[in-house]
Amino acid sequence: MNTKRILITLGPSSLKEDIIRGVEKEDIYLFRINLSHTPVEKVEGTINKIRKYTNVPICLDSEGAQIRNKKVKGGQTAFSAGDIVKIHFDEVLGDSNNISFTPIGIAKEFVEGDEIRIDFDAACIKVFAKNTDYCLAKVLVGGKIGGNKAANVNREMELPSITPKDKQAISIGLKMGINNYALSFAGSPEDVSMFRELTGPNAKIISKIESHKGLLNLDGIIKESDEILIDRGDLSREVSLEKIPFLQRRIIASAAALGKPVYVATNLLESMLHSIEPTRAEINDVVCSLRMGGNGLVLAAETAIGKFPVESVRITRKLINQFYKWTPNSSIEDILIS
Repeated sequence: MNTKRILITLGPSSLKEDIIRGVEKEDIYLFRINLSHTPVEKVEGTINKIRKYTNVPICLDSEGAQIRNKKVKGGQTAFSAGDIVKIHFDEVLGDSNNISFTPIGIAKEFVEGDEIRIDFDAACIKVFAKNTDYCLAKVLVGGKIGGNKAANVNREMELPSITPKDKQAISIGLKMGINNYALSFAGSPEDVSMFRELTGPNAKIISKIESHKGLLNLDGIIKESDEILIDRGDLSREVSLEKIPFLQRRIIASAAALGKPVYVATNLLESMLHSIEPTRAEINDVVCSLRMGGNGLVLAAETAIGKFPVESVRITRKLINQFYKWTPNSSIEDILIS
């Protein structure tokens, strides 16, 4: 029986009637609204829009314990190695010499020596001085960055597991009958318990493993959750890239041992952001994730901002169908002819 699930992130490329109706034909498990990229005032409207075209359940995916930079002038700016950047404690419109971060106030916690990597190491800055209203940092690695991009600091930072925006969005979701919620950056069983108190006992909680802390508390998080999601992208900010496949295998095995479904996310079909076909390496990665025991696959950027959201979903379903079709004993002739 074909039981592997597909979870779809909806965004600018796919929040349209023809796209939603096109992808739902591929037996979608959940449509995901990413609160990191959805203003809280648009949550209700986005839910209504999706429901106008489909009966597929919706999942609200929290912001969680993460640092992001605020908007930048023109949508993108460039940092040059050696330049000085002012990190403002209050929100500013960023440019090549100014930046601010959320949660608001987090920059006050920065200290001399902190290295801040922005947008998957697109740029790296190092704090060397702290004043009343801002820190000063030197650009170690230059590069182009956009607004609302994830950032990491080279030490443990205390961040709230549930943001005020998350609480507002959950309240809206509950009023609108949303039953599925994803907890980003789940760090402990207590984080999941607090999240469940907000969502209620009947909600289904998907805890996302995407931090070093989450890995260290894995079994407890799994026990408190209904389902698990492996976000390989954010996890790779804190763990060496070459360890990700082995951690993925370990997380899947741990979830299976405790009887909880687990989904694999990030870069599954990344090339399909711009290409109508995936690479051979991506196809192999998807199939290997299924062979490891993953219960489903999560398409994020591919469907949220990519040029080929429907095609991305179709190829994912084709790969799942092929996964169930063949066994190690299938002959080459069978595979080629069918």
